[in-house]
Amino acid sequence: MYVRRRSTRTTIAIVAVITAALTGLVLLVIFTNRKVDRELAKPPAPPAKPAVPVEVTPKQLAALPLSTTWTKVAKAELDPQPFAPSDGLIVHPKASKVVYSEPGGPPIAVVPASQLDNPTWLPVIESKPEWMRVLLPSRPNGSTGWIYTGDGKIKQTYSPYQVRINLTSRRLTLLKDGQETGSWPVAIGTKETPTPLGRTFLLASLSPPEVTYSPVILPLGMHSEKLQTYDGGPGTVGLHGWPDKSAFGHAVSHGCVRLPKDGLDAVSHIPLGTMIIINQ
Repeated sequence: MYVRRRSTRTTIAIVAVITAALTGLVLLVIFTNRKVDRELAKPPAPPAKPAVPVEVTPKQLAALPLSTTWTKVAKAELDPQPFAPSDGLIVHPKASKVVYSEPGGPPIAVVPASQLDNPTWLPVIESKPEWMRVLLPSRPNGSTGWIYTGDGKIKQTYSPYQVRINLTSRRLTLLKDGQETGSWPVAIGTKETPTPLGRTFLLASLSPPEVTYSPVILPLGMHSEKLQTYDGGPGTVGLHGWPDKSAFGHAVSHGCVRLPKDGLDAVSHIPLGTMIIINQ
């Protein structure tokens, strides 16, 4: 059988094509490696500078609403995760502190260093360099705002506690470091004056001069959605005791949560600012 041989010229051409392809591949690898080396040699981008708070004039400061249990902060953003747990970080302004809508944004309120004869402690729900987002004690429920921390004019610490109140089971559970330390049946708001939902915090601890139904009353940073005022106050929801044990486990209050004595004793010892989550 006759087999036609390739010509020498054809063979040389094929070899040349292969050599060129290999050379191109080698050059591509070298170029790519050099590009990677150059990118690795670049210094890292400097971190973004923290937002600077907007300067507030004395006139503007005087026009801002105080953020207390008696007031409403109309421009406050609502809590974006109203049932999320927190890491326990709480802060206390050493003096009145301007509250902003966002880091570097417009001022919306002033939170005082104390209220209801107690120091103001607020739970932190979000942090950015030199800024913290906190829950506010004002209406509407779930109001939040940003405070500037870069000036060193706040104290901060952690509360190991968290309180959970379930309205369906009508139970309050106290947690410490994520572990349950106690659980009690409670009385909650009626259908007409329900206990509001969401996360709030322990705002103050009050001891009435004359004990009628509770030796300690614990106002929260939350208000009744149905009552604008109650018994001369701003409709603040609170935790307190109740002498009639038959109330526990039932929906009979104006929105406050009534606890048995041992439950009230336990909760009354947790730090101000401790997160309290009320869910269905």
